[in-house]
Amino acid sequence: MPEIEDTASSSTATDSSEISSEITLFGKYEIGKLLGCGAFAKVYHARNVRTGQSVAIKAVSKQKVVKGGFMAQVKREIAIMRRLHHPNIVKLIEVLATKTKIYFVMEFAKGGELFTRIARGRFSEDLSRRYFQQLISAVGFCHSRGVFHRDLKPENLLLDENWNLKVSDFGLSAVTDQVRPDGLLHTLCGTPAYVAPEILAKKGYDGAKVDVWSCGIVLYVLHAGYLPFNDPNLMVMYRRIYKGEFRFPKWTSPDLRRFLGRLLDPNPETRITLDEIINDPWFKKGYKEIKFNSEDFEMKEENQSNKCLNAFDIISFSSGFDLSNLFNEADFWVRRDRFISGEKPERILGRIEEVGRTEDVKVRKRKERGIRLEGQSSNFVIAVDIHQLTEKLVVVEVRRREMNVGSSGEIWKDKLRPKLSDLIYKAEAGQVSDNL
Repeated sequence: MPEIEDTASSSTATDSSEISSEITLFGKYEIGKLLGCGAFAKVYHARNVRTGQSVAIKAVSKQKVVKGGFMAQVKREIAIMRRLHHPNIVKLIEVLATKTKIYFVMEFAKGGELFTRIARGRFSEDLSRRYFQQLISAVGFCHSRGVFHRDLKPENLLLDENWNLKVSDFGLSAVTDQVRPDGLLHTLCGTPAYVAPEILAKKGYDGAKVDVWSCGIVLYVLHAGYLPFNDPNLMVMYRRIYKGEFRFPKWTSPDLRRFLGRLLDPNPETRITLDEIINDPWFKKGYKEIKFNSEDFEMKEENQSNKCLNAFDIISFSSGFDLSNLFNEADFWVRRDRFISGEKPERILGRIEEVGRTEDVKVRKRKERGIRLEGQSSNFVIAVDIHQLTEKLVVVEVRRREMNVGSSGEIWKDKLRPKLSDLIYKAEAGQVSDNL
């Protein structure tokens, strides 16, 4: 199985000349030195001209992406990064584009790659535990949002100015809607020394269990200073991975030996799970769990007013004329539904709140012309906003953000919306349709 990772393809001088005409990108970011480059992307240090904030800008060549058939992968990476807001994950600030390039504007990790620090020597057990705890916190957050990284390794783990870990590079990540009917992922990907045995078997794999294996490899490298499975002969290395054959350094404590043995269990069925990791005595020492709620991934609120919608607004709301994808095509996990009502906004919102409570849905936030609902396990968010269409009619817009695909769709379509049917405007012949 070939290694799937970016490789340098041009010199620094060539890279600099490519972007020389855009030294100040969109008049907003002042481009600095080249930080790294790959097959179709280059990463630069940049500075926000207005705020002075340092950022990293990943410039992706549209031509190379299209020729290589990676456009879907790039869109997926953007969508994934936009849903992940966690202190141990590199934040995507915004995405810009020209005719030839796509620019990912990201949080700048001043400390560089974790790999660079490990290359200077192994870490103490306590420091290894600290970074592993931060890694697991980030990976657990990804999994709770239906994202599997699939290429966790020290080169993709960055450090900020306070030497805290930041997970980066979601280019090979998968989301739950890529899972096949057998409940497994099937794409062969990853870096050889970090790849899980079940990927080598080519029979499908669980994305969460694969990430746990890679986390185990990272912990071993932090603690030992070298890889558990490594051989110049790739097939020999793959056989060792498949059998789980590795040795512990002599300085490994008994508790860490036991813990690593569970992480690097070649059988995915008996391998330790994320929940078990968090409750393990070795892991729990000094661990502070990070709590999150729906505000960390909630849709941006739009300013509402009592004015009637104009012609452009009405066309934009109409089925077949939804223009949102032109501006927000990466936000594929947001589903929309709309209907017209002749009822007052207060009555509509009151009914939605009442019905939501009977279905065990939490009311997150209530405002004059909108309401936010979320599942008890925070697996979905439903945002309802009401827009004035005419003096007597309103448009009720429902947006659903799903962390587990299908969850909010079922709640809204099967349970909430049917109980609002008497509020939906029934048009007479020649009048506007009741459902946009």
